[in-house]
Amino acid sequence: MKTSAELEQQAAVQVAALMAAAARTAPKTRGIDNIRVVAIDDEPTRQQLIAKMREIATKENRPGLARDAGNIENSPALVVIGVEANTAGLNCGFCGNSTCEGLEAANGICSFNSIDLGIATASAAEVAGRAPMDNRVMYSIGRASLDLGLFGPKGKQALGIPLSV
Repeated sequence: MKTSAELEQQAAVQVAALMAAAARTAPKTRGIDNIRVVAIDDEPTRQQLIAKMREIATKENRPGLARDAGNIENSPALVVIGVEANTAGLNCGFCGNSTCEGLEAANGICSFNSIDLGIATASAAEVAGRAPMDNRVMYSIGRASLDLGLFGPKGKQALGIPLSV
């Protein structure tokens, strides 16, 4: 026999797997797959993320991060979607620099990377909503995930989606 809490945990992990697939197969602006996805369903990693969010909240006077950390305490699983930085090589100027070389020199982020992250995140959130699984897109989870190095040195942007029933 399984309790409702155990079944909800299983459901959240199953939905997280489908969300990861949706994020990775989402359309890309240039056909370059630089989307990375992790699911956090274990207590030690979740607590590490919560602690990092609270640390940032205190250090940078961002109470929203502390609020979000409290919200994810009741989430049995989280999906974090990140993007590895690379330039388009188009010199389009969408990023505010006239050339991709200028963007790289400024250690900036290509606009197409941000667009791809948004498309992937929306695709994943749609899966959660259709499941149905309560979810929210949170920059705060992404910020803490980047600080923890979950996407390595090339990971420059990330968004998190906590799941709950």
